[in-house]
Amino acid sequence: MNIQKSLITLAIGGFGIGMTEFMMMGLLPDIAQDLNVTIPEAGYLISSYALGVVIGAPLLVLIAGSFSPKKILIGLMVLFTVFNGLSIIVPSYNFFLFTRLLSGLPHGAFFGVGAVVAGKLAKEGKEASAVAIMFSGLTFANIIGIPLGTYVGQAISWRYSFIIVAAIGLLAILSLIFWMPSIEKNTEEKPKDGLKVFLHLEPWLVLLTTAIGTGGFFAWFSYITPLLTDVSGFEKSSITFILMGVGVGMTVGNFAGGKLADVISPVKAGMVLLFVMVLCLLTVMIVAENQLLSLIMSFVTGAVAFSVVAPIQMLMIKSAKGAEMLASAAMQAGFNIGNAIGAFLGGIPIARGLGYTSPQAVGAVMAFMGALFCIAVMINRKRVAKKYV
Repeated sequence: MNIQKSLITLAIGGFGIGMTEFMMMGLLPDIAQDLNVTIPEAGYLISSYALGVVIGAPLLVLIAGSFSPKKILIGLMVLFTVFNGLSIIVPSYNFFLFTRLLSGLPHGAFFGVGAVVAGKLAKEGKEASAVAIMFSGLTFANIIGIPLGTYVGQAISWRYSFIIVAAIGLLAILSLIFWMPSIEKNTEEKPKDGLKVFLHLEPWLVLLTTAIGTGGFFAWFSYITPLLTDVSGFEKSSITFILMGVGVGMTVGNFAGGKLADVISPVKAGMVLLFVMVLCLLTVMIVAENQLLSLIMSFVTGAVAFSVVAPIQMLMIKSAKGAEMLASAAMQAGFNIGNAIGAFLGGIPIARGLGYTSPQAVGAVMAFMGALFCIAVMINRKRVAKKYV
């Protein structure tokens, strides 16, 4: 079995998912103009997608729990391709809100099941690094797919960007069929019984770390285009290349975070990186009017934000023995609750006239709270350990 090729199949799916999720940030002004809504209203399209992830992540895993992981992954990518295809023909803003909700349904379940599969395919002690390879598709989307989608959307029409997304979905389906090995489902893991894992405190603390902590990133990234154009003074045509730089940062950070988690433990890595994210977001707010420093911090903040992903994902899997697939999918719901909360809360100060640097202050507070929840996980573990001594 070629483990590397098997992980690449997951990365291709992640590439398509990353493109449809983050491409919206670069297209918000164009979509707002085309559908005759404000930029904060267009930002609700991001929240709608995130809500779809929250609904679909646990629900689809529960529904498909009796199938093998390979069949589940293929089925999820079929849904992804169909629902994103609907976005090509949306006639109105409200209809687009609905199709974005549908597009988000397979997202969390795919990454949740994929993370468990990646961990099973990996050598012992390299699980977080394997998960990072899967998420590399999402980060490479920020280097290639999102800039491409942004350029096509700005130069021709944002609808053409979703044609590209649907094509990538088809490629992911084919790669899963031919490259992903048939992995037997865990007969000990019964999704409905797995709900019992959420009777314990630690999974909830991990979900709060994810939803609140990563929400800090989305408070910044959701409005990065108007921040760079209106505050930093970049031309609109430069945004594509700046987003590529952010994507490179995300890719570097993703692999670094996976390796750090394998070395010092996922929970310690998550705590440290979230504290660093606080500093990054505050720095972005301070230096936004300086183009050079703004470019540097866009790269650094993207790197730090995505270095958190693999550690927190592995933290959840290790916190939910016997229900890894369901908990991992729920984790993706947590990430996208952060997406929705970050985009929503970040838009409030903008709507009140505080400018496009204000979301970074919101994001810094959220990242700080996420780090505190990581500390709470460590305290809870010590408490539980003493209980059974």
